[in-house]
Amino acid sequence: MTTLPFVAELLGWKNGQPNIADRSSQTSCAIATELLNALGVTATVSHAGQTAGTMLEDAVQRHLASALPATSGSRKVVVSRRTVVSDFRQYAHLADLKRLIEEDETGTLRASIGTDYLIKPDVTVGLDEGHRHPFLHAAVPCKWTLRSDRAQNVRHEAVVLIRHRRGRLPHIVPVTAEPMPTRLASLARGTGEVDTLYHVALEGLDTAVRAAGGRQQIDVLEELMGHDRLKDLSELLRVLEL
Repeated sequence: MTTLPFVAELLGWKNGQPNIADRSSQTSCAIATELLNALGVTATVSHAGQTAGTMLEDAVQRHLASALPATSGSRKVVVSRRTVVSDFRQYAHLADLKRLIEEDETGTLRASIGTDYLIKPDVTVGLDEGHRHPFLHAAVPCKWTLRSDRAQNVRHEAVVLIRHRRGRLPHIVPVTAEPMPTRLASLARGTGEVDTLYHVALEGLDTAVRAAGGRQQIDVLEELMGHDRLKDLSELLRVLEL
């Protein structure tokens, strides 16, 4: 298991704490500190939170765009950022639904149906066969850390992709740098809204949790890894193999 080179460029120390740590949690800070130490990260950085999250999205998009083949058979492979789901073949009908809602002057359709199905996954992998809409091969939500609201946002996007598709379900493969296994479990556990959760530095996290996490965090991490609910980001390419 090899940590991808760009990961060390995203991680760092801000105001004396790891930029992935939740400062309000002693456990989060301890595990994050051990993780950065395990990776040999010594750089001081200015980014954390939302800014770091955007940087993670950009890095994952660049990684997949460079590592995946440019073509698959007669199809062009397109890795993009924040593309609305209705731009893909399985979900193109949602654009028609949006138009009907907007044309309904009574507001009944908007009140009854809403518009929260028009999601924009952080990173998408599309297969373009030259038709009007490419096929959505994978949706890759990227979350720097996983507080409860972020985990629920990913689940909401996954439910939209599952319920509203017309055709094969795309891979739903979230990526995160969250250091606490119990928070990783909030997304990795469940009834299968996502394929698997991917961590940017799983080997380093394993070392860090065993050094500073305590019994509960160790047990949860072993559970997630043992049941293939948590994998390293370096394994994602094999899953998306075209």
